[in-house]
Amino acid sequence: MTKKYEYKVAIYRESMLGSLFLGGSKVDPMKFSEFLNANGAEGWEVKTMERESRRMLLFFEREAFLVLMQKEIPS
Repeated sequence: MTKKYEYKVAIYRESMLGSLFLGGSKVDPMKFSEFLNANGAEGWEVKTMERESRRMLLFFEREAFLVLMQKEIPS
């Protein structure tokens, strides 16, 4: 029997306030862990992720993660 999977793509990023006040915003490891754990509790498994810096309002930058997750669909 072939396994079937469902996929989910999520972009995790910090709010714009840190970027506006500090000129740049990094992802908080504790909040990111909470995000991953909440998805893991729903059965999602991270397959890959990519870190990127997204520019906003020309001068400001904030860190973001593009996360690809999968979970098995019960038969």
